[in-house]
Amino acid sequence: MVFKPNRELQKFLAEDLGLGDVTSNLLEKKQIKAKIITRQETIVSGVNFVKQIFALKKCSSRITKKDGTRVKANQTILEISGDAAAILSCERTALNLLSRMCGISTKTNQLNTLIQKINRKTKLYATRKTAPGLRYFDKIAVETGGGKKHRMTLHDMIMFKDNHLAVEKSIVSLIAKAKKTRRKIEIEVENQKDAILVASLGVDIIMLDNFTPKQIRNTIKILNDLKLRKNIQIEASGRINEKNISQYAATGVDMISVGEITNSAHGIDLSLEVS
Repeated sequence: MVFKPNRELQKFLAEDLGLGDVTSNLLEKKQIKAKIITRQETIVSGVNFVKQIFALKKCSSRITKKDGTRVKANQTILEISGDAAAILSCERTALNLLSRMCGISTKTNQLNTLIQKINRKTKLYATRKTAPGLRYFDKIAVETGGGKKHRMTLHDMIMFKDNHLAVEKSIVSLIAKAKKTRRKIEIEVENQKDAILVASLGVDIIMLDNFTPKQIRNTIKILNDLKLRKNIQIEASGRINEKNISQYAATGVDMISVGEITNSAHGIDLSLEVS
């Protein structure tokens, strides 16, 4: 299925409008101008989608700060013109989406900056811990902030996690089946022994789940000693945040995945002002 952002934006707006904006419809029919202002520093993300939301109500917009731009408090991101009732009926939908996407891109940028100071080869990845219906927009915001999407859907690659292993029991048989599909294979392991085993079986990515930085360094050393590290990416995951992410970056992993980027997104304080 091809994802169509504009269709989703229509759904978002319809959810808020219900049978119509009974408040804004009482206003005098008039053309107005408005602007969206950020009340705190942020990395802008989602402004193109917000422009589309206003366009659904035949309002025109001018982007003043493009996605990926770092802006300070009280700067204008978007200028809008159109019918007063139309602009105000889009206000909350537009601000909600922009606030969330800016929050995600800003958090991603913060964590990615901490990683890059330690190891420029290590990349920050999002997870599938996204709000239902918002994954596409959440992942775009992650990319805007300097991170990577990882899987968008379950179809993108094979990733065996603990519950898959609980069903099948045998890591070896699962990997054998997966190899027949000729897809990229990632597998989550919870101990060093399993990391060595799956590396010897030739998977593409090994996720070291809830390993401490020390355990990761030891595991990577052993894989290097056994000449199993070269063609495998190592991912660190589990309980990683801004307080310890630098320690994980220093281990030499290729990937660090952080669920809180999207599942605990803090929206940026934005407002729409009629001028």
